[in-house]
Amino acid sequence: MLEKFKGHIEDVFAEMAKVAWPKSEELQANTILVIVMAAVLTVFIGVVDIGLSRTMTALHALLRF
Repeated sequence: MLEKFKGHIEDVFAEMAKVAWPKSEELQANTILVIVMAAVLTVFIGVVDIGLSRTMTALHALLRF
């Protein structure tokens, strides 16, 4: 059992050595892109939510008998 686990760990390290890791500049640029896109998406969803909420409130007031 211990040999099997040791073999698995060796395989993991061998595979990790094959990974093409990004350069620091590329990683930084992609991180900034993800943060900016998350902020844009947050604002968009917030605006849509407020718009739909106000629309539903107006429709509710209009259709109330």
